[in-house]
Amino acid sequence: MAELNVARSELILGGQKSGKSRRAEELAAAWLRASPTHKAVLIATAQAHDEEMRQRIARHQRERTERVPGLVTLEMPGDVHAGIADTGGPETIRVVDCLTLWLTGLLMPLEPLSEQMMASQEAIDCFLRAVESSPGPVVLVGNEIGLGVIPMGREVRAFVDALGVLNQQVAKRCERVVLMAAGLPLYLKGSP
Repeated sequence: MAELNVARSELILGGQKSGKSRRAEELAAAWLRASPTHKAVLIATAQAHDEEMRQRIARHQRERTERVPGLVTLEMPGDVHAGIADTGGPETIRVVDCLTLWLTGLLMPLEPLSEQMMASQEAIDCFLRAVESSPGPVVLVGNEIGLGVIPMGREVRAFVDALGVLNQQVAKRCERVVLMAAGLPLYLKGSP
C-alpha cells in the first residue's frame, strides 16, 4: 500500500460507513510514521445521549487505539475551534470527527430556530478561523447527507441545509476535499 500524502487541510465527506473515519485514521497514522517528533490528536464531537451511543463511542475508542496507538483522543463536542487551536504546534495533526455531530450539538434544541442558527453561525465562524490558522495539518470528517430524498419537517430540512452550507464553507478553505464511497476516495479538490 502506498503511503498517504498528508495535506495541510483535508475535508473527508461521505455517507454512513463509507470509510471516512478510516481514511482520517490512516492519514494520522501516516503522519505519525513520517517523523518521531510528530503527534496526532483526534477531536471527538459525539455525545452519548443514550446507551447505544455510549456503546458505539466506547467501541470506536477501543478500535481506534488498536489501529492507531499514537492517536490521542480528546472529547470536545462543543469547543472544536479551541481543540484545533490549542492541541499543539506544527508537529501535531488534528483530526476532527465529525462535523455533522458537532453541528447537531450546536443546533439542538431547534427552537427557536432562527436564534439557534444565528448563535451557531458564530461558533462556525470561530471554527473556520481555527481551521485556516491551525499551526499543523487538519483532517475534518463529515457526512454528505444531501444526496437523498428531501426530508419531511422544517427542522430536518433546516439541518440538511445548514450541513450543506457548512460543508461548502469548509471545502472552500481546505487544500484537499475527498468524497468516500465504499471505502474508496474520490478526490474533489486537490491531488492524492
